[in-house]
Formats: sequence, C-alpha cells, structure tokens
Amino acid sequence: MNHEKDGITRREFILEAGVLVAGVSGVSWMFGHERPKAETFIAKVDSYGADIASVVRRGLAEIGVHPEEVRGKRILLKPNMVEVRRGAEHINTHPAVIRGAAEAFLSLGAKGVMVGEGAGHSRDSIYVLEESGLAETLREDRIPFVDLNNDSLFILPNRTGLTRLKSLILPVSLKEVDWIVSVAKMKTHHWAGVTLSMKNLFGVMPGAVYGWPKNVLHQNGIERSILDINAAVKPHFAIVDGIIGMEGDGPIMGDPKHAGVLVMGRNLPSVDATSARIMGIEPQRVHYLHVASKWLGPVAENAIIQKGENIAAVRQNFALMDNIAAQKGLRIT
Repeated sequence: MNHEKDGITRREFILEAGVLVAGVSGVSWMFGHERPKAETFIAKVDSYGADIASVVRRGLAEIGVHPEEVRGKRILLKPNMVEVRRGAEHINTHPAVIRGAAEAFLSLGAKGVMVGEGAGHSRDSIYVLEESGLAETLREDRIPFVDLNNDSLFILPNRTGLTRLKSLILPVSLKEVDWIVSVAKMKTHHWAGVTLSMKNLFGVMPGAVYGWPKNVLHQNGIERSILDINAAVKPHFAIVDGIIGMEGDGPIMGDPKHAGVLVMGRNLPSVDATSARIMGIEPQRVHYLHVASKWLGPVAENAIIQKGENIAAVRQNFALMDNIAAQKGLRIT
C-alpha cells in the first residue's frame, strides 16, 4: 500500500496502527491496551475584565492539579504571540489571560512564573510583546520574559521522526523550568485547520535556527512538525483563550469570534479536541489531531471526561472558508 499517496507517511501509518517504540514522550498506551481518558475543563468567561485568575484556579482544581504539585515549581507560560495588527486583539493570547494564569500558579505556591515566546511572523518578539500590550502587563506584575527566538540552545533527538529532522534544537529555557504551559488562542488556521495548544508550540522553536515564519518546519510539513515538537517538548498543561478567538482566514487575517470560554487540561490533544468541538469542528477530521489520538492523547469525545460547562452549551460555530483546503469538511455534521 502506498501510504504517501494517501497523504499518510509510513511513520504515521505505524502510529495509526498504535505500534510505537515505548518511551517516546512518556507514552503510556500501546496497541491493544486500554486507552486512558483525559480530563478537560470548560469555563464561561464573557470578557477579559473577568476574574480570570479565579477561573484558572478552579480549572486547575477540577483537573486535579493540587497545590503540592505546583508548590516550589518554575512555570513557563507560552502565549500565542504571532503578529500585531492595530485593533486586532483576536490574533494573540490576551494579556489578561497571561496575568490570570500567572496569578493562579503563584497563588498555588509556584516558585516563579516566566513568559516565553518566539514570535512566528515578526522577527522581533519584543516588538510584538510591546504592541500587543503584554509587555505592560508583565512589567506591572514583574513577570520576566524570554525571547525564545534568540535564547541559548540545546538539542533533543527527534524520536518520533514524522519530519525529516533528526533532532530538534530548542531554547534552553525549556530545560530550566518544571512546567511548560501552552496558553494558546482559539483560531482557525489556513494550513492546519485549527491552531490551538499543540500548534502553539511552534513558538518554542527558535527563529534563529528555523527561520521566519519557522520556514524549516513548514518545509517539513506543518502537521508532522506539530506532532514531533509536542512529543519532544512534553508540555504539562494547556489553557486555550477562546474569550475572543479568530474565525476564517487564521491565524492572522481572520475575523474576531466571541466564544466566551477558557478551555484547560493536562493533555493537549484532548484540550484541542474539546476546543475544536466548541468551534463546531470535528477534531478527528483535523489530520494532526487524528494522528495524535493514536499516541499522544485521546481525542474521541467518549474518551474525554468533560468538566465545567457542556460543549453544547458553549458551542459557537467558527466560520470555515471554502477556498481553504485545510478547512474543508471539518464541520461537525
């Protein structure tokens, strides 16, 4: 069978079959074993003026993150800071969500919180930081920022190998923290279908190595890169900012969409699957989520324990564009 012809590489086919080398990304399930469930939490949050720290604390508690698990830990918050466009707050993770997450982790006894990003389009992460309003928030709250595009580096072998990359070169700040939290934006995407907590990890890949907009990863396949990066980085938690998301021609040129939610959880594929359903998108039709479900985490609705709001109560169909191939056929029917 020619799997490349079907849009599936031999490596992806192996994952489809559930046969993967043990030890990759702490994978705990294999073919033939009962697959564990994951928990996600949905909160209604109508505006960025809400008490977001309290919402995040509740989400952490509902997911079973106890203070002793966070106490004394160093936390890296990874926002989605792509580009800035005047008056377009729907492009980037809102500063109020970063502030709320930082307050929540510090209130649980975290030793420290820092924010790290390597902007994907603009070569100047500090410019994006300033123009998005996040810099002012971080200064007020005395939260340090690290430019992941220009950080010192370390190398990890690319054990999943869905791309041709033999290794992944990563910013050393990832090794200097205990928890990596993807604080993503809820958006449609013109190449990947959706961009949520998994796709957000493109921003940890240093532009000084991978170029802008992370060209090396684009050349190796966006979806395969998403999977390789998530398997290597092993993030600990995800928060998706869907208070105001983006629909249509994301991740930059789309229109604002008020969904009024925050979505959280430990397992990123499950958080993204729940977020996609809120957007009216079937996650199994998003190729990288479908592949991730075979090995990185559950995506099927009956494999995710839903806490907080019901998906049906908060679902807001995000506009999908007929002229964007990656968005065709994604709507839940």
